[in-house]
Amino acid sequence: MKVIVGLGNPGPQYAETRHNVGFLLIDLLAEAQNLQFREKFQGLWTEVKIEGERILLLKPQTYMNLSGRSVSELANFYKVPGEDLLIVQDDMDLPLGKIRLRNQGSAGGHNGIKSILAELGTDKFWRLKLGVGRPSTQNPSVDIQNSNHAPRTTIIDHVLSPFAEDELAQLDEELGRAEKVTNLWIKGETGRAMNLYHR
Repeated sequence: MKVIVGLGNPGPQYAETRHNVGFLLIDLLAEAQNLQFREKFQGLWTEVKIEGERILLLKPQTYMNLSGRSVSELANFYKVPGEDLLIVQDDMDLPLGKIRLRNQGSAGGHNGIKSILAELGTDKFWRLKLGVGRPSTQNPSVDIQNSNHAPRTTIIDHVLSPFAEDELAQLDEELGRAEKVTNLWIKGETGRAMNLYHR
């Protein structure tokens, strides 16, 4: 059994925001298999068999900062080890269009991952990071694009804002590649996924 969790915030006001790219990928995977979500594990979940492997898809409904509660409830119920758990998250350190697959690491300032690390008590689980870029600014004296010191309100506004019209084609391409990476991860072809799609 493998578990794929997309991170995001519940509610229509967050549906198309940068922070919800994890939800967008899970919806894409579910749509491809014609799956319906049900409520359980403090989230919306569904399951499918792919090439004989049971796959669970989860969208925590706890709000981002408490994602770990939902993830740990499901992981504990099914005794899922870290190598069979993939968390799909947004990443401001990657520009839109870039993706990264990692099998461990710190939260990197991401509150959803921070919550999962705290609840699971380990950093040994897979993450698929989908780039959403950093907020830009009109003020040339402050280069937020290349700074880890952007004002907190600017960062929050950025991740909770919808993608701009001219970013949608890039987003679609990013999600398409993320779907391919996820399918390779399901098959255990993680090295191939990293070689093909880390660009």
